[in-house]
Amino acid sequence: MKSVLAGMTLFVLASASCGAYAQGAGDPAKGHQFVQQICSECHSVEKGQRPSPNGLAPNFETVAKTPGMTAIALTATLRTPHRTMPNVIIADDDLRNVVAYVLSLQ
Repeated sequence: MKSVLAGMTLFVLASASCGAYAQGAGDPAKGHQFVQQICSECHSVEKGQRPSPNGLAPNFETVAKTPGMTAIALTATLRTPHRTMPNVIIADDDLRNVVAYVLSLQ
């Protein structure tokens, strides 16, 4: 899983900027509420909470602490389909909030 995150980070860093995040920073509290409702079935979403309910799903603190993880990298990762993750479509405002929450776990 670390190699997937590292690969995505490299891909994002080599890519053009991501317009979805360019509109401004999100609200970590709203992002926390969103991930509790939508993501916590598979992912551990709280700081210090390990492991994830789904052993294949990384916990959000690990994602946040991945070297090179930025708002742009995380946004691109969440906008890119994954073989092991359902195709969840997140509205732009919710996405900014989720990104702000996850990065708050660094």
